[in-house]
Amino acid sequence: MLKIDLLNIKMKNPLMVASGVLDLTKSSIEKFRDAGAVVTKSIGKDERKGYKNPVFVEIECGILNAIGLANPGIDTYIKEIRGAKVDNLIGSIFGKNAEEFLYVAKKFSKYVKAVEMNMSCPHAEKFGAEFPEKEIKNAVEMVKEAGKPVFVKIGSENALKRAEWAVEGGADAIVAINSIKAMAISIEAGKPILGNVFGGYSGKGIKPIGLRCVYEISKNFDLPVIGVGGITNARDVIEYMMAGASAVQIGAGIYYRGERIFKEICRDLKKWLEENGYRRIEDIIGVAIEK
Repeated sequence: MLKIDLLNIKMKNPLMVASGVLDLTKSSIEKFRDAGAVVTKSIGKDERKGYKNPVFVEIECGILNAIGLANPGIDTYIKEIRGAKVDNLIGSIFGKNAEEFLYVAKKFSKYVKAVEMNMSCPHAEKFGAEFPEKEIKNAVEMVKEAGKPVFVKIGSENALKRAEWAVEGGADAIVAINSIKAMAISIEAGKPILGNVFGGYSGKGIKPIGLRCVYEISKNFDLPVIGVGGITNARDVIEYMMAGASAVQIGAGIYYRGERIFKEICRDLKKWLEENGYRRIEDIIGVAIEK
């Protein structure tokens, strides 16, 4: 009932672990065996230290983080996650140019089912959301040389245009959205809370924005879209899939509910599908899109 086929990646359910600090090590990846797939922490060519503390803060309406793409570099990371016991591993990659993206993708190719190009980190200078729009096409074309399905993760700003460049480059799927550039201020200290001042805002509050982006991309392009942003329960998953998502990713929801969220959402999805006369989860994809 919940099984899906995403670009020949056989998934037992449409739920994926979103890229983040919860999937940096082999042991942390293996905690999510109830998920249909796990996306790794975003990994670059070389080690990156990231930003000074504080890098994470819970606010009244969600979560702010500014990790700064901290990672050990692809060679060290591969040694860490090699042999991880998980159904489907997706490698999240970043780079300051097309050549770096391709380098990391090729290194990852033996260990992952697909690569996800992070072109939307909202707080890393010269990376992610700052990657020039007109260079997206070339970068995607180059990463295709690694021989794996290519997901391109975009943010909410200029989503349709960035998706268009990715599609022209041959992207196999679009992932939308990433966290949104934001900040918080300590009125006691009279200064920004995050060490980097700005960070990425995630949590329940960004779901309507994520839904809008998934809907628009699904309506305008003929390829799988993976929805991300504010998913904490089965209803959220259903909304994203009705908006056109073929699968979804969960990040902040894990913070709120723990790794059990995947098993619990799957249980609730099955119940809803049965009560509403659906035989397969795939039957609800795009039902809310106006033709």
